[in-house]
Amino acid sequence: MASEVDPPAEGVGSETWMEDDIQEDVQIAEYDITSSPNDFNVITINSFLDSGAILIPPYQRNYTWDRARASKLIESLLLGLPVPQIFLYEEARNKFSILDGQQRLMSLYFFMKKRFPKKDKRMELREIYAENGLYPAHIIANDEYFSPFNLYLPARGGEDVNKFDGKNYDTLEEYQSSLNLRTIRCVIIKQNEPKSDNSSVFEIFDRLNTGGVNLKPQEIRSNLYYSKFYSALYEMNKDERWRRVLGQPERDVNLRDVELLLRSFAMLISAGKYKPSMARFLNVFSSEAKKNFSEEDVMLCKNIFENFLDRTSAVDPNSYKLSDRFSVGVFEAAMYASAKTAWNDRDADLVKPLSNDQIQNLSNVLRPYFQGGTSRTENVTSRLIAASGAI
Repeated sequence: MASEVDPPAEGVGSETWMEDDIQEDVQIAEYDITSSPNDFNVITINSFLDSGAILIPPYQRNYTWDRARASKLIESLLLGLPVPQIFLYEEARNKFSILDGQQRLMSLYFFMKKRFPKKDKRMELREIYAENGLYPAHIIANDEYFSPFNLYLPARGGEDVNKFDGKNYDTLEEYQSSLNLRTIRCVIIKQNEPKSDNSSVFEIFDRLNTGGVNLKPQEIRSNLYYSKFYSALYEMNKDERWRRVLGQPERDVNLRDVELLLRSFAMLISAGKYKPSMARFLNVFSSEAKKNFSEEDVMLCKNIFENFLDRTSAVDPNSYKLSDRFSVGVFEAAMYASAKTAWNDRDADLVKPLSNDQIQNLSNVLRPYFQGGTSRTENVTSRLIAASGAI
């Protein structure tokens, strides 16, 4: 059996097509946090995953490991070798989200299911998980999405054949019990203060991931604040009309397109609460949306966005660009000017149509506000006021 390689990146990269004025360092506050180490055995961890007590965040990242790397993790557990600890955040009693260790936990979970996700189906599987909160049994059994998971531990350089090579969970024989009872250190983190938000989790998640492949702020945000509103953002992000506006047919691998939608709605709804930094503002808005948005709020956002796309359909996507890159500020201001009344009056039919000439005029009006300090409160406020006056 040939070794699998890591799946290629899905979607487009995010370093060239959009201006980079969202991702910033955040001056953090002081927190009261407790962390408790717990040694859970493998079969307990698997039951937690099955029951949803441990949540695999559906939009954190795709599962990225290949079969060889996942097999080495299982071998380590079978041999009694130490494996890195897992970090979990306590959302509520007996409800945890993963801060660090998703790849390890999912490798273990897939092995115990005897199924391994196919590389070209991982984005689709992530969306199935988001919709169901788990992988349904009929999906795991479906050969379109999964293949059998037999350990891939080939002998190299004249080594003896590995006794676990080719084994699956059911054929481990006496080693199955050893695997079931093997413990993994899980550190459970809980924020006690401040009670108004869970912003410390963003900081912890960011720092835990700096040693590997750094996650972008929106990837972290999507893990921590996933909600019905976020689910709606992901649906909006698939809209072909939106992809045309961005000039990017494929979704961004680092979720910067989702971040742009989030920022546009944050400004539309909560601009009066804005204060630097932009990253913290988006965190707070995401937390509030998760806790407070009703189904009616989410539907209003979707309908406003649908009408905005319809009523700006004549706009040339290039009109949203500055210096050949998609301008976050121009688009955010255009949506604010078009849809602010609709949100305030809770009537999506009040979204104003915009022409190509109006967007180009808006771009010219806003240029002085993009000359440095773009996330300063006075600059952000002035941009939105200017946008309302220009349209």
